[in-house]
Amino acid sequence: MAMIVVADREIHLKIVYYGPGLSGKTTNLTWLHQHLPEPGKSTLVSIEGGQDRTLFFDFLPMELPPIGDYRVRLHLYSVPGQERFGSTRAAHLRGVDGIVFVADSQRDRLESNRASLAELEASLASLGYRAGDIPIVVQYNKRDLPGVFTRAQLDAHLNALGRPSVTAAAIAGEGVVESLRLILEQAVRRV
Repeated sequence: MAMIVVADREIHLKIVYYGPGLSGKTTNLTWLHQHLPEPGKSTLVSIEGGQDRTLFFDFLPMELPPIGDYRVRLHLYSVPGQERFGSTRAAHLRGVDGIVFVADSQRDRLESNRASLAELEASLASLGYRAGDIPIVVQYNKRDLPGVFTRAQLDAHLNALGRPSVTAAAIAGEGVVESLRLILEQAVRRV
């Protein structure tokens, strides 16, 4: 849950972008980083394993406008989607305040999306979280590609719990800020 450092008057929030490989998790963070204002712009830390694929994680620290007289520090992570990094993904969920589940809207990626969502839910349960403990926003990415599922079809396949969802084309920045705004609204309400 959110870490509040009273002595420094800071609130720290951890948001994790989770989803199958090549769904656009890193693209979300990269787009945000590229569009941050220059004064105070932070560094995007990426550990890639070749072919522009995340090896361990991506990390983007940001500062938000204060809440009262507390500074708000945001820690955005994207985790690797490749199957072999399941334990790495689970480790990044410790202390999470919100999750953006980035689903690939392409029809041939449905099973990958389902498997990743099931793994997310199992990992949260293994960490002692119950359904609803951690806010989750579902981002349906790659809407700019031809022949993708409709939003209603994706909701039927991937969003039985009726979580907030956003359509996106992260490479163009569409839906990126809205996804972050939605998850932050939910996470801040829990502080």
